[in-house]
Amino acid sequence: MSSESGSRSRWSTALVSVFGGPFGGFLWIGAGRLAVACLIVLGLAALAVCYIGFPVFPGIDLAWAADLSGLGMAVLSAAIVVPFVPRFRPDKWYAHGLWVLVLVLLASYGAALAIRTFLFQPFSMPSGSMEPTLQVGDYFFASKSAYGYGRYSVPFGLLPFEGRFLGSPPKRGDVVVFRPRSDPDTDYVKRIVGLPGDRVQMVDGRLHINGAPVKLEDLGEYSTEDIRSARLQRETLPEGVSYLVIDYDVSSAGDDTPEITVPAGEYFVLGDNRDNSADSRFAMGTVPYGNLVGKAVRLFWNSNGADYAARQVVNGAAGK
Repeated sequence: MSSESGSRSRWSTALVSVFGGPFGGFLWIGAGRLAVACLIVLGLAALAVCYIGFPVFPGIDLAWAADLSGLGMAVLSAAIVVPFVPRFRPDKWYAHGLWVLVLVLLASYGAALAIRTFLFQPFSMPSGSMEPTLQVGDYFFASKSAYGYGRYSVPFGLLPFEGRFLGSPPKRGDVVVFRPRSDPDTDYVKRIVGLPGDRVQMVDGRLHINGAPVKLEDLGEYSTEDIRSARLQRETLPEGVSYLVIDYDVSSAGDDTPEITVPAGEYFVLGDNRDNSADSRFAMGTVPYGNLVGKAVRLFWNSNGADYAARQVVNGAAGK
């Protein structure tokens, strides 16, 4: 797979770069220093872009872009590496196919798996159940270390055990990603409003905790293309955490519920869009501590072109 001059062929280099990224491509042609430099630069650039956030284009649906992002990165990887082919010779130990595969798996996929498992995992918002905090098309990161690690922290269920380790319990008001008992294969996003031992009830659309109504301030009308008639309200929990919720002008099944005592080691969750959310008021029930996946922390894109600058910090975005 080498040319007469001793360098790799452009086609083989492009193929390796498509599947192994620039890191694998540079290893394949014998450019070890460029491989390491590229890995570092691209890693730092990805962190910076994700922290700052991707630009949005108002009114333009770019959901398809997320599906094609992998293809785009593959093409870009090949375009970066192929021009360097004539400058290097694959005479280094790491330029052999097996070592390229091993190093790519360790440095790229291994690092990605470690970050996804122990630090941050990206999620997208497919529904409006957490509007206005999270809107349809939002992409956000969840902290995997916030509550420790459980059976749902690792992709593919590689930690088949109950409970958690190296964790601390969530606080009332946290926006969390979790797996409910009723649908353990699907990630849900809701806000914790009830802690173990709390008595939680909805009365005429207003949240009550331990028999007392939470503070609720009406902020006026709220409407979008999908929501025609609703009120925007600021809800403030007993600890002082406040955030925005939506209440439709018409009554719904979740406006009045029986009082529920949250079992030990479990949490009561609600969607901020109170009349369009499947949560602990219904069949989902309360969420065990071991079923938490992570704590939503930061938005980095909205595929529908919705501005997210004011909502980028998820937990605490409405202040205390």
